[in-house]
Amino acid sequence: MGTIADIVVTEQNAERFWIVVHRDGAPSLRLTVDQDVLLQFRLKKGMEISDDLLQHIVYADEVKKAYQQALYFLARRMRSEHEVAAHLRKKGAPDSVIDEVLKKLRAERYVDDEAFAAAYVRTQKKTAAKGPLLIRAELERLGVLGCLIEQSLAEYTLDEQMAIARSLYEKAKKQRRAESARAFLERVRQQLMRKGFPHEVIAAVLADGGAHTEQEEREALSVQAEKAHRRYAHHPRPLYEQKMRQALYRKGFALDLINEWLRMHGNDE
Repeated sequence: MGTIADIVVTEQNAERFWIVVHRDGAPSLRLTVDQDVLLQFRLKKGMEISDDLLQHIVYADEVKKAYQQALYFLARRMRSEHEVAAHLRKKGAPDSVIDEVLKKLRAERYVDDEAFAAAYVRTQKKTAAKGPLLIRAELERLGVLGCLIEQSLAEYTLDEQMAIARSLYEKAKKQRRAESARAFLERVRQQLMRKGFPHEVIAAVLADGGAHTEQEEREALSVQAEKAHRRYAHHPRPLYEQKMRQALYRKGFALDLINEWLRMHGNDE
């Protein structure tokens, strides 16, 4: 049992107050509480406080502090409940406090995993050009329930997936390197896989796209052949041709085009 001897506003924060509690047979206790906690328990100078009530006051203040931390965390963007809980846990809040804070945040609609998942899908497909598989994995990592993930991804239609994947393909085509059509298609395939598009979407986009014209393929072969030539030109002709064929075939070029280039440059050693 103790008695509140003094209540004074803190210098650092006008919304927090120092409370001094004189206790029977024990040193005085000093603690700070939020003004809302002060009002919640109607604390005033001269009021008697039992140990049980003191524990409730301290707990309520922990909840209040964690709630404020959660609001600051949510100020920049929407977050999943899992993110909020992880953030508060890093701040040292116990699970019981976190549960209380999440209840309050839900009631006030500051957290809503259903709305969060829907907004996340819209943002990631439009601004980051991500496919549904990658988005699903990210939402799982953010702790969103599977049923909510599936519900939100249902809005990401196959037509949208095709359009976004095709735009990535066209962008890659504009920035294509001196590479074979086969190498280009494999590079784009890997890019679309990393972006999280399903196999059927990737296959359809690559089938519709068309990689290189024959002239572009010859030009790419010429660039790669010149590089290989500088590497192997010191070898005698039979070994030189063998290494050239191997190097260019690994690059994805057809043997007939490789042999044609070697015939045309047969006297360039």
